[in-house]
Amino acid sequence: MIVALLVGGAALAHAIWNITIKRAGTSGAGFLWLTFLVGSIVFAPFGIASLRDVDLTRWLPLILVSGALQVAYFLLLQRAYRLGDVSLVYPLARGTGPLLAVLLAIVILGERPTPIALVGAGVVIAGVVIIGFAGGRAAAVVNRAGVVYGLLVGVVIAAFTLWDASAVTVGGMPPVGLYWGSVLVQMLLLATPALRRVRDTRAIAGTHWRAVLTVGILSPLAYILILLAMQLAPVSTVAPAREVSVVLVGLAGWLIFREPNPVQRLVGAGVVLAGVALLAL
Repeated sequence: MIVALLVGGAALAHAIWNITIKRAGTSGAGFLWLTFLVGSIVFAPFGIASLRDVDLTRWLPLILVSGALQVAYFLLLQRAYRLGDVSLVYPLARGTGPLLAVLLAIVILGERPTPIALVGAGVVIAGVVIIGFAGGRAAAVVNRAGVVYGLLVGVVIAAFTLWDASAVTVGGMPPVGLYWGSVLVQMLLLATPALRRVRDTRAIAGTHWRAVLTVGILSPLAYILILLAMQLAPVSTVAPAREVSVVLVGLAGWLIFREPNPVQRLVGAGVVLAGVALLAL
């Protein structure tokens, strides 16, 4: 029950901040840097408190790699949303990531998920593919750039999921402290390009402050909830289960952004929910 609540809360938060980025219509280092600044400030009290008994010499390399992977993820995601529909890019990214995460969790972390959990993971991924390719192969060809970047985002998702999951399970790092440190690294990595164009960054802060606050708070919150869930359940189960957010983003693509082929995308959403139900068993 606790794992289900953590994953459900993370899925809702994750869907909201992704929809917010798409709706804001802005991108670049300035916007991302502002969101990282918000996250590093809001979660600082919790992050610092959780690091009281942590060996900082072990913590530092873990957050450096995590932060670098997250920056790559956000930059790729922004470009993907500029080139493709949110209801195409998001499902492809969120389906590829869990698929690779499940396989790598078995190979690298030595996890042994039950057969029904593997079936559930497969059903989730199948539903994601149905949503992503709504409209047939012709639509996928037209949105080739969105497909390519969606898949690249999925590869990066798998990389940071396994890295951070290993840090909080095998390495024993506190999830809040680990990801707060990662957000600090993200902010530092993008500080130079953001402040080099300080006028543009100020303009983004003035025009898109609601989006900055939403993404800055909900993005770290969603991921911290997932890391907490990974301390209680296998990565090969948690990674696919969080993709219930695909349903929410698919609905938003239809209702908010008026993207095409809503019937097939909603059918795919139902398949995703069936897979999540199998994982819950």
